[in-house]
Amino acid sequence: MLAAEGISLEKAQGDDEIFVVLLVSGFDNIPRSRSALMFATLAATADYRTVLYCIQNGVDIMVSDATEGNEVPKPGVPTLKQRLSEAVEEGIEILCCSQTLANKNLDEDDLLEGVKAAGAMTLVDLTTRAKGVLCF
Repeated sequence: MLAAEGISLEKAQGDDEIFVVLLVSGFDNIPRSRSALMFATLAATADYRTVLYCIQNGVDIMVSDATEGNEVPKPGVPTLKQRLSEAVEEGIEILCCSQTLANKNLDEDDLLEGVKAAGAMTLVDLTTRAKGVLCF
């Protein structure tokens, strides 16, 4: 099933240093969303294969140009856009729930470059093999 979603089964089965960050929050809780991106980036810098899996409101942040105008920057506080840029620079794999995309009338083409759609079994598989899982 994972291969049908574009996820390499060989890589997944041979990779035992997975760290998963589940992002449920979106623009409804920007500080929590920023924290998810920060922890994902930290895990990636510690050489974990880091996967940020977005469901529900977390998907909204991954829509192209969505961060523009949805956050009021505060002095000394990184923006969502900055945290997202850091995450991408560290090579974090970003996946969005395909059912959430369908519920929001979105598809993979609506997402930021490099963000992929993935089914629920991908999340189940990743979390059962992960060294750690954080939920935001």
